[in-house]
Amino acid sequence: QLQLVESGGGLVQPGGSLRLSCAASGSTLYYYTIGWFRQAPGKEREGVSCIVANSNRWYADSVKGRFTISRDDAKNMVYLQMNSLKPEDTAIYYCAVDSRPLSGCPLRGDFWGQGTQVTVSS
Repeated sequence: QLQLVESGGGLVQPGGSLRLSCAASGSTLYYYTIGWFRQAPGKEREGVSCIVANSNRWYADSVKGRFTISRDDAKNMVYLQMNSLKPEDTAIYYCAVDSRPLSGCPLRGDFWGQGTQVTVSS
């Protein structure tokens, strides 16, 4: 059973940066599409970014040019580098994996991490 654990969240000032990490165990990520979602208080969960096994990437319009997703299959890790953070980026960020090998973005979240809180505030 694939398990995902996010880390790297925290409190940051507007304009600052954070790097989220997602560590996978129980299965290799090599063939799978992986992504990040977020959920702000009172709002629905939304897709933020997604990376396919061949490293094609997708980003939500709201984060394009500011966020970068990457993967290290040798370490079974996925990262989300978040720059130029805004207060509206405040949310719980979740890592998710699509269980269908070689699927594309947007991904179907079949496995989820527990989430990590990101708060952007002065």
